[in-house]
Amino acid sequence: MDFREIKEFFRDFLGYIIILVVIIIIFVFIISLQPVAGNSMHPTLKEGNLVVVSKLFYNLGSPKRNDIVNVKDDLGKSYVKRIIGLPGERIEYLENVLYINEKPYSEDFITPEIDTKNFLFEDICSLEKCPGGVIPKNKYLVLGDNRSESVDSRTPEFGLRDKSDIQGKVALKIWPFSEFGRIK
Repeated sequence: MDFREIKEFFRDFLGYIIILVVIIIIFVFIISLQPVAGNSMHPTLKEGNLVVVSKLFYNLGSPKRNDIVNVKDDLGKSYVKRIIGLPGERIEYLENVLYINEKPYSEDFITPEIDTKNFLFEDICSLEKCPGGVIPKNKYLVLGDNRSESVDSRTPEFGLRDKSDIQGKVALKIWPFSEFGRIK
């Protein structure tokens, strides 16, 4: 057997190993793929859509209002939701109007047929858990865009989410290909 063939084989093999390691690093630390289950984010995202989640996004900055994120519940199940309330804010919903610190806030992504049932901040978080009646430090209020079909921060079992529960920001819709593009 020729030693040059063995050397060439190992060089090629090492190249494939390096490519595999780079791909693994990308999917463990930088991005992930998340299928959308259910219609809680309709019409922005629909059941069966596949999105790319940027895991690095919040290592470099803080979550912002209206970011669509991949968030985990207490059982480790992943959801795609929109950040509505930030730490230090008081959130309420009355007559289909979002109030942040008692001031109305327009939600351009909500379609007219979506009805958000009224809720007060106290319905989401008691004064014992949320002193001062505001979202505590490192906690976020997340809602689905299709409020009538969403398990989100209004649901007692889900509640406000810790920053550590936010796995990343949804950056791209990649499936179906006809809808490929940035998420707004």
